[in-house]
Amino acid sequence: MCGIVGYIGEKDAFPIIIKGLQRLEYRGYDSAGVALQQDNDELTVYKKKGKVQDLLDFVGDADTSGSSGIGHTRWATHGPPNDVNAHPHTARLGRLSIIHNGIIENYEALRKSLEASGHAFVSDTDTEVLIHLIEEVQNRTDSTICEAIQIALREVEGAYAIVVMDASMPNLLVAARKSSPLVIGVGAENEYFVASDATPIVEYTQNVIYLDDEEVAVMHREEGLIIRNLDNVKITPEVHELELQIEAIEKGGFDHFMLKEIFEQPNSIHDSFRGRMSIQRNEIKLSGIDQHWKRWEGAQRILIIACGTSWHAGLVAEYLFEDFARIPVEVEYASEFRYRNPIIRSDDVVIAISQSGETADTLAAIRLAKEQGAHVFGICNVVGSSIARETDSGAYTHAGPEIGVASTKAFTAQLTVLTLIAMHVGQRNGNLSSKRFSRLLVELNSIPEKVEQLLKQDAKIKEIAVKFQHNENALYLGRGVNFPVALEGALKLKEISYIHAEGYPSAEMKHGPIALIDEEMPVFFVATADDVYEKVVSNVQEVKARGGRLVALVTSGNSDLKSLAEFVIEIPKCDQALAPLLTTIPLQLLSYHIAVLRECNVDQPRNLAKSVTVE
Repeated sequence: MCGIVGYIGEKDAFPIIIKGLQRLEYRGYDSAGVALQQDNDELTVYKKKGKVQDLLDFVGDADTSGSSGIGHTRWATHGPPNDVNAHPHTARLGRLSIIHNGIIENYEALRKSLEASGHAFVSDTDTEVLIHLIEEVQNRTDSTICEAIQIALREVEGAYAIVVMDASMPNLLVAARKSSPLVIGVGAENEYFVASDATPIVEYTQNVIYLDDEEVAVMHREEGLIIRNLDNVKITPEVHELELQIEAIEKGGFDHFMLKEIFEQPNSIHDSFRGRMSIQRNEIKLSGIDQHWKRWEGAQRILIIACGTSWHAGLVAEYLFEDFARIPVEVEYASEFRYRNPIIRSDDVVIAISQSGETADTLAAIRLAKEQGAHVFGICNVVGSSIARETDSGAYTHAGPEIGVASTKAFTAQLTVLTLIAMHVGQRNGNLSSKRFSRLLVELNSIPEKVEQLLKQDAKIKEIAVKFQHNENALYLGRGVNFPVALEGALKLKEISYIHAEGYPSAEMKHGPIALIDEEMPVFFVATADDVYEKVVSNVQEVKARGGRLVALVTSGNSDLKSLAEFVIEIPKCDQALAPLLTTIPLQLLSYHIAVLRECNVDQPRNLAKSVTVE
């Protein structure tokens, strides 16, 4: 979950690294640091607790010269956020330096062994253990830095993406990965960039190489790029062209990335179905399914595995698959699935959902499912990510970069792709009627315009937010496909405003949560017109009778709840199966405005990071 950046070439490294760290700060912002190769065959290290700006303030007017260097922005795992635990970490009296994303699981045993050999440690981190292990291998074997890294990594258990510098070899950087993302940008002649993702690279080059597990890349200022695996077998890399544009990772006039990304949803939803469905031809085309149709046709069960917001998208999909395709569905937290000895059959289809495509628990669950012979279909947003490469087939969401830590447009893009898949499978297996399929195509095509209509209510939603900015608890209630929307609305409020919020099926309120209702408790009802609308109205009455403060999301034209609710937000009419694509938008805006009013850091909420690449 940390962000790493490296550069070697002819340019000044420091400004490139700092700008890269600022773009990666969504991956972690507990501390930041850089190491620079300067003219005196020594490494100069600056690091500081806090954000990248705190590092810049600390560096001040100090010497930041050097045309190669590495940088890191940290999300703390081993050891608290402080100056000492900040990366880079060093060994060999500061002549070796490392930055690391991941967790070295056997670091305690390695540390004890290294201490017995005379190594002294100053930090609490597993990363410092790794750089001392590389030093120990060099001492023991008289090997080059690349060879020492290969040998050391064979002794390591866990996940890593690392970049290493050796002051005695100023013309190279060495990078390696296992279960943590790493991308290399190929710039001018013998100029290279390395980062956790492409956002720090896109300004300088469109040509990138995605490292695979247990690959070690040597970037040399004179000899070029050489990639080998841990067994020293040379790898011929595949160069990819980035589709990412620099404008996509800037705020574009918005106060926060989160607000920008909420307002991008008409486009991201459209981009997620564009080219995949045709109203004129009355069809959906998804090559990742069509090329493996026998596996889908024979599926006796669909397992959906995900974490966080992606898990909520999977819950919506459960309703859609069972309704459209009549296939039983189970939705699993990837973190639980991988450890509970699950029953996986060869006729299962497993759908893995992850915005980043690098979620550690989801990746581990994918590997488990593949070992058991299931067909694994990935849904992610990042081209070249681990999930995209490790699944049997899949589909990208085309949401574009999502920088805000709290997921917004990625969620609705996932819902869009999952809706397409459920419709497509239902049509092909004969369980979704042609008439309903055609109607859903038209309805889905209209969703971006309806999201635009919802976004025009931003000012009204901000007025509602003012009324609830000082509350410390909230309930979100919904039924059917809108129950997961209630969960997602509660999660958004928790993530960015630090208000305790819970989501429940509306009818479950009577089984405990109703005890919390009083004159101070805000209750957000998702009460759009559907098969269970009358039931939800009854639940609204129950809250009203106990004095709760009511906010109701209703279908446009609804007058029933205006006399009951303190505030009403109208949702454009749509097929009830597609309602989550609309009902989630006001809840995102509500969370955003409440968090801003509470002066919270919306884009970088405390203790969170965008990509959970460690357990």
